[in-house]
Amino acid sequence: MSIKTFGELIDWTRKLHEHLAHCLVQGANQHKEERARMLLEYLAAHEAEMERVVGEFERTASSQALKTYVPYLYAELEQRPIRTHRIGDVPYGSLSIDDIFREVFDFHDQVIDFYRQLSNEAQIPEAEELLGALLAFERHDAMRLARQTASINEF
Repeated sequence: MSIKTFGELIDWTRKLHEHLAHCLVQGANQHKEERARMLLEYLAAHEAEMERVVGEFERTASSQALKTYVPYLYAELEQRPIRTHRIGDVPYGSLSIDDIFREVFDFHDQVIDFYRQLSNEAQIPEAEELLGALLAFERHDAMRLARQTASINEF
């Protein structure tokens, strides 16, 4: 997908969360360990909600910001692609609980770092505001997810 505008960036981000949710559902359906299945189901639901909320950014953002061309965006993604699987192409259904956490939080860290980089380069106030809101949302949600899932390893 070629991303040229902030609107396309938001749609791409929404699709990233959608893809991760899909991968997590598949993993839940395949995993042999019940705790891991429950974790994967929870994380999948969380990512589906993330997809929905990111879609709201598309709906509510200023049309000027959404249509703003971002010439450096494609090059940035080529240099640092965001991936949902850092442990090779091992499906989530084969990962340990610790590796599932590592993969999901790594994904969120990649998105946060990407938005942080972009927000430093925004050229119009509307785009800067939009990127700031997306960055704050991704950060807040990653912290919320960490708090909500912290107890899984206590059992």
